[in-house]
Amino acid sequence: MDYAKTYAERMELIREVHQKMQGKPKKRKVSAGHDPDLYYTDASKYAEKYYGESYRQTVRYDNEWD
Repeated sequence: MDYAKTYAERMELIREVHQKMQGKPKKRKVSAGHDPDLYYTDASKYAEKYYGESYRQTVRYDNEWD
């Protein structure tokens, strides 16, 4: 790894790295809150898929509290 000791050396090192980075494609930033493929928007659908019978046994008593 190169170490720059002076301002001129630092600037030259920055230019070299910048030239190397010019040809590479930029990475796409994706957060979990904006990509619909990364999370379920329907909680009951998620629960049915991953918890199945446990979910159904719990939900069937929900109306008795009313």
